[in-house]
Amino acid sequence: MKSLFRVARRVVLAVGVLFCLGFAWPQRFVMPVEGAGRSSFHPESFWYHPWGRSVTHKGVDIFARKGTPVRAATSGLVVFTGELGMGGRVALVLGPRWRMHYYAHLERIDVARGHWLRPGERLGTVGDTGNARGKPPHLHYTIGTLVPLPWQVRPGPHGLRRMWYVDPTPLLNGAS
Repeated sequence: MKSLFRVARRVVLAVGVLFCLGFAWPQRFVMPVEGAGRSSFHPESFWYHPWGRSVTHKGVDIFARKGTPVRAATSGLVVFTGELGMGGRVALVLGPRWRMHYYAHLERIDVARGHWLRPGERLGTVGDTGNARGKPPHLHYTIGTLVPLPWQVRPGPHGLRRMWYVDPTPLLNGAS
């Protein structure tokens, strides 16, 4: 029994250290669409309601020509690449502070699951896949968090879900 307690204590300690390291990991942020600037996205589109089938727009659309390179906004581990209904071709990257960076409507994906990205490294290209078909090409960029932010809760549709998302516009406005 003492041995089991020691193992459990070590596991809890290891998880705690790993959790803290996720927050200590520095976040260097770059604009995810090559050549884009503040005029390439609408700063009030994050958490915009009403927004079609998704009800609330949980990210920012960065408009660019089809085929424009999409770069990793920050360092991280590619945890998923593939096709999702509304997102079309997507990539999901686990980055600093336990945040998930979601890149959607990609024309092409240039990285594979398990790849470690550096800030600014090419991830894919801007497209119009998923529910963006027939609309101007753009990157739908969302930052989700694995650690809830209860102070982000707002009244209205999906207001409780707001604690699981980070507004990317301040980062995009200051991006290089």
